Amino acid sequence: MNLAEVNWDLNAAGTWPLTVKIATIVLASLLVVGALYYYITIDQLKQLDQLQMKEQTLKTSFESKQRKTVNLADYRDQLKQLELSLGEMIKQMPSKAEVANLLIDISQTGLASGLEFRLFKPTASIRKDFYSELPISIDVVGKYQELSLFISGLASLSRIVTIHNVAISTIKSSDMLNMSATIKTYNEETGEIKKKKKKGRGG
Repeated sequence: MNLAEVNWDLNAAGTWPLTVKIATIVLASLLVVGALYYYITIDQLKQLDQLQMKEQTLKTSFESKQRKTVNLADYRDQLKQLELSLGEMIKQMPSKAEVANLLIDISQTGLASGLEFRLFKPTASIRKDFYSELPISIDVVGKYQELSLFISGLASLSRIVTIHNVAISTIKSSDMLNMSATIKTYNEETGEIKKKKKKGRGG
C-alpha cells in the first residue's frame, strides 16, 4: 500500500484502505483515552491520595482516642495519686507564720552539725504558680562529715527544704571545707490554690 496515494481528506475517509482506517481508529481512541486520563483521572487520583492521607490521619486520631478511652480509668487513678501527692507536698510547705521558725531550724541544723556559718542570707521570695520560693544564700565551713550531716539534716526537716548551686572548696593547710549553696524552702500560696480549685469546679 502506497500511503502517498491515499486521499487524506476526512470527507473521503470511507475510501481509505482498511489498515489505515484501523490505525486511525486506534490513534483516535488513544487520544480520547489520553485526554480523559489527563482531565479526569489525574484529578481523581489526586483526590484519592488526599482521601487516603485523610483516612490515615483519622485512623491515627481514632487509635489515639481509643487508647485514651481504654486507659481512662488508669489516667483517673494516676490523677488522683498526683492530687494526693500534691496535697502531701502542700502540707509540707510552711505557712508564712512558720517561715521564721523554719529559718531558725535550718541554721540550728547547721550549727548542730558542727558547721560555722559565714553567711546566712534569706533573699526575696520568688512567686510561682501556687507557691513561692524562699531562697537562702549560705556560706559555711566545716569538715566533710559535718557537711554531710547538715545536708542529711535538711532532708529530715518536717518542711520541704532543697539545696541548690552547691560549690565546695578546700581550705589550704586544713582539713576543713568551704561550702556555698542556695537553700530553698517553699511557701504555700493558699489563695491561689483555692482559686484554682474553684475554677476547676466551675469549668
